[in-house]
Amino acid sequence: MDPLPRYDRSQSYEWNYENVPSPQDLALAKVPGKWQFCGLPVDSPLGMPAGPLLNGAWCLYYASLGFDVVTYKTVRSRSRECYDLPNLQPVRCTQLHGGESELSAIERMEGSWAVSYGMPSREPASWREDIRRTRDLLPPGKLLNVSVVGSVLPDWTIEDLAEDYARCAEWAVESGADTVEANFSCPNVSTCDGQLYQQPGDCQVVVRAIRQAIGETPFIAKVGRIMNQADAEELLAATHADLDAVAMTNSIACTVARDDGSLLFDGERRGICGGATLTASIDQTRMVAGIVRASQLDLQLIGVGGVSSQEDVQAYLAAGAHAVHIATAAMVNPELGLEIRRQWPHL
Repeated sequence: MDPLPRYDRSQSYEWNYENVPSPQDLALAKVPGKWQFCGLPVDSPLGMPAGPLLNGAWCLYYASLGFDVVTYKTVRSRSRECYDLPNLQPVRCTQLHGGESELSAIERMEGSWAVSYGMPSREPASWREDIRRTRDLLPPGKLLNVSVVGSVLPDWTIEDLAEDYARCAEWAVESGADTVEANFSCPNVSTCDGQLYQQPGDCQVVVRAIRQAIGETPFIAKVGRIMNQADAEELLAATHADLDAVAMTNSIACTVARDDGSLLFDGERRGICGGATLTASIDQTRMVAGIVRASQLDLQLIGVGGVSSQEDVQAYLAAGAHAVHIATAAMVNPELGLEIRRQWPHL
């Protein structure tokens, strides 16, 4: 079989938005067992986070490749342009744990890259119609998760930001989203819309507003790297009552240097995604799962970060994740979902 088409990192975000591969007509190996995502039945625990799925056509493409929860790339209440190239810059690094400062840019992908999109979004009328169309076309056994974020303005209070998040979440549900994910962590954005998970009190205001807006629709919070248990306990204590699940982790931020020592991205930090985040993300999943058990919280966990094999998926499930979402490795190798399904243990 010829290699499957994939996201072209040498091209712009807009080019990739418009040039989407067609869904593939492939037989998908069944994943043994009964699975659910936030209480909804689904064919497997395999999914994709928002990053690679720029629009509904990308969601349908990866759904045809064995991913059963597809997350529509983060949408806003107003349009926003993508950052300039490079949007995906390969970097050289070993396992990251948080606290690292600077990495070296390289030409060829070796498993990890710096992500620099800035949470772009089409205008609401466009993405709302696209979500409706996507939900109608998505095959049975698969779910559409929609990622939303608020678009903070300079004079806004946290209540204003919460209202904006809630507005987007309500529109997503009206358009057919099976579940809604609030993006509380984007290392590519320095304003509070990208770092909200680090402020538990503000997070609580936002999740309560979203829950009120979307009713019983399953609701997920996407968070970033949490370095210690006390911080995780504080965040869960503030938010768990209004959430169905927590997805983690959304990359680990570093600056990126060229060979001559100059810094890419105007010296600003960017989220590192890929294999280098695997150990830290599994450790965080295990830590949070322990808090959930000890406090008897009604929360599911979605493992995200560094997965590139069947063994990695099983490691997340063993750590306490109920689902596992894969981005970087599936962008590089679109056949990954098919491979993982074929290799799934048949107990």
